[in-house]
Order: sequence, then C-alpha cells, then structure tokens
Amino acid sequence: MSASRKREPTLIESLIPVIFLIVFLAINVYVFKDDSLAGSNQIVLILSATVAAIIASRTGIKWLKLREGIVRTLTSALPSILILLLIGSLAGSWLISGIIPAMIYYGLKIINPTIFLFAACVVSSIVSLATGSSWSTVATLGVALLGIGVTHGYHEGVVAGAIISGAYFGDKMSPLSDTTNLAPAMAGTDLFTHIRYMALTTGPSITLTLLIFLVIGFHSTTSGTENDFKEVLMAIDGSFNIHWGLFVVPAMVIFMIVRKVSPLPALLAGTILGAVVALIFQPEIVEEVAGISGNPLKVMYVGVMKALYTIVSVETSNARVNELLTSGGMAGMLNTIWLIVCAMVYGGIMDAAGFLERITLSIIRYARSTGSLIASTAGTCVFFNLTASDQYLAIVVPGRMFASTYEKRGLAPENLSRTLEDSGTVTSVLVPWNTCGAYQSSVLGVATITYLPYCFFNIISPFMTIFFAYMGIKIRKLKTGKTKIKIEA
Repeated sequence: MSASRKREPTLIESLIPVIFLIVFLAINVYVFKDDSLAGSNQIVLILSATVAAIIASRTGIKWLKLREGIVRTLTSALPSILILLLIGSLAGSWLISGIIPAMIYYGLKIINPTIFLFAACVVSSIVSLATGSSWSTVATLGVALLGIGVTHGYHEGVVAGAIISGAYFGDKMSPLSDTTNLAPAMAGTDLFTHIRYMALTTGPSITLTLLIFLVIGFHSTTSGTENDFKEVLMAIDGSFNIHWGLFVVPAMVIFMIVRKVSPLPALLAGTILGAVVALIFQPEIVEEVAGISGNPLKVMYVGVMKALYTIVSVETSNARVNELLTSGGMAGMLNTIWLIVCAMVYGGIMDAAGFLERITLSIIRYARSTGSLIASTAGTCVFFNLTASDQYLAIVVPGRMFASTYEKRGLAPENLSRTLEDSGTVTSVLVPWNTCGAYQSSVLGVATITYLPYCFFNIISPFMTIFFAYMGIKIRKLKTGKTKIKIEA
C-alpha cells in the first residue's frame, strides 16, 4: 500500500466517477445532441473529475498528488494541442492558397462516384501508411475527400467513416506511427514482429471494410448529376487559379513526414508554404479574405493572418461549394482544446487516485481462458479510451498491467501488442471526448456520433482480435527451453 494513502480504493469507489460520467454524457447527448461538444460535455468532465477527487480524498490521497496526476496527463496531451492549433492554421492557409479547392476539383474529375467510398478508404490508407499519421492524413487529404464525397451526394457521416477507416488502418500498420512503436514497447516485443503478427487480424478487418464500402457505393443513389458537377467545377475554377502545381505543397509535407520530420515543424512548414502560394497564385482570394483594400502589403498581411487564426470563407457562384470552402483557423480548434484539457483533468485524477488500476485488476481476475484474457484486454483498452480520454493511456496502462499475466499464461508478447493496437488505437476516434475523437470531429467538421456508425474498420478490429482469440487462430505461445525462450507460431 502506498504511503501517501490510508487505504486502497474499493471497486465501487473506483466506478462511481465512471458511472457519473457515462450517465451525464448520455443526458448531454439526449438534450444537446450535436451541440454537446460546445461546452456541456466539458462541464460534465470537470464535474466527474470533482467527484473522483472527493472520493480519492476519502481514501487518504492528498490534493498535491492528484494535481501531479493532472499535470502529467496535460503534459502528455500538449503535443496534440499544439498539432491541433497548427492544423487549424494549415487548413486556412491551404484554403486561400487553392490547395484544398484543387484537391476537390481534380478529385471530382477523376474519382467515379460509385466507387468513391472504396477509393477514399484506399487512398487514405496509402497516405497514412506512408506518413504514419492518421491525424495528418485526415487534416490534409481527408478534408478534400470529404468535400468531394458530399458534392457527390453522399452523407457526410459515411464519407468521414471511409476516410477515418483508411487513415487508422495506415496509422496502425505503419512503422512510422507512434502507437505502432508504443504497443510492442509496452508488451515486450519488437516492432516488425508486432506488425507481421498484427497483419493477421488487420488484413481481414480492412478487407471487410472495403467490401462494405463497395456495397454501399453500388447501392447508393448519389444526388449529384453531371450538370451539378460541372457547376461545382466551374464555381471552383472561376474563383481560384487551379493547376497541378498547387500539389507541390502537400507533397512536400508528406515527404517531410515520411522522412521522419516531427509533425509540428512539418505542419508549420506546410502552413507557411500555403501562405506563400496564396500570395503568389490567389491574390484576389487573399484580398477577399482581408476585407480591406488600399495598401497591397497591408491587404496581404491581413488576409493571410485572418486565414491562419479565425473563421474565413470564400464566396463562389455556387452555394453548395461555399459550404465546403470554409475554415476556422486556430480559433476553430479552441473548443476542441477545451474538451481535451477537461478530459485530461478527469483522466489525471482517475489515474493518480488508482481508480483505473483498481478497475483493471478486477477485470483480470475473471479472465480465465486465453480468449477471455484477450477479450478483457480489448475491453480494458476501450474502457480507458472512454474514461482516460487518451489513446496513449489506453495502450500504456493495459500494456503495463497485462504483460505479466500474458507471460505467466505462456502467451507470446505479440499477442498483447496486437490486442492493444486492435482495440486501443482504433477505438479512440469513436469517443467524442477522447483526444482523437475530438480532433477528427473538429478537423472534418462532422460530429463523432455522426461518423461513428460508418467507421467500419475501427469497429470491426477489436471484434476480429477477440474472434481470433476464442477460435484459437494464430495465438502464439511461449516455449521455455533450457537456455532461452523460443517463440512458436
């Protein structure tokens, strides 16, 4: 027992803040619907953190320790917050430069509406696999694909689902991804063993996902006609100077990320390059955004600055296009950052108080068979995404707590690392108050609850790993020899 507490928390005490959170979040969704992220969910997270702190104090934990837990989780979320701010400015920069309109323009000309969802998922997979980042993929290519899909007449939720499914497949399988490196580190195996073993469950999951999107595409009646598409193309072409050269900027950003340049400098470079391209190729748009005339230098400065920090929109001859050509800049990300901060406060107190550990240990006790152990691991990862609100905690804490149990039961560590990714990484985006769910919702402008039913890859993955476990398919065992441990498939 820790010297800083009088006693360990009971399971009931540990569950009370979780039950409080779930009940009031459900009430928020019922009352506020899509507007629940505008502030009510943030208040519930703070109130839930308060409930957790009060219960923690009854077990003898001092406020100083809880505050340290809050600071620790907020520190871990700081890179995500900075990336969010840069993504906001990059979106504005790429809008006024014509990069995003050009992606929509050429996408409409190239991609067949019938196979659009399939193509969106495949393209997102490829880019995310190359960059190792679902966040960068969605913020750049994803925004354009959403515009193309909506123009074709698809519901924004299903388009966002296709983009996110592909982006998280690539993120999950890429050796450049932080979570793909984190999971084997927590489980005790190497990166490429982890990726090869994970492919066994990820392959069927993405195959089913692509088949579903193909079926939806062939059975959907898109609302756009050929004349509608021509009007959209004319509206974009009439407002922007559209040409292939604009793709140099996103290509350079992808190249930097592939070359393992950190996301922050890569996104900052993309933002600056977008602003330069806007000044060179889209001076009329910059002036329109600035809303002033006169001194050219002042017009350029004001136009670019507004695109980076506040809500801007470009007016064209087509109302449908006008809805697509809007960006919130850095200011558009502040509500999401507010949500992340509140979620980290709650997660920090729950972790520091030992409530999350207490709940997880209770789950382990009931995991008797290999199937139930892996199912318990997957469920715990989802639980941490719901309660700790961060995908890294959903990988680190279960990985740390289940590692010895897997070893005692003779299971190779790649069983654990695969389960952590199949459940912890991919389900984070399905939780509105999780850092990933809040981010993707903010960037795409589609509520989490709206795209959730269509993120087929993210939904199928945890069930696939549980199915493999209960069926005994490719469950690798540890064989202890006289001198070393051998791995047997």
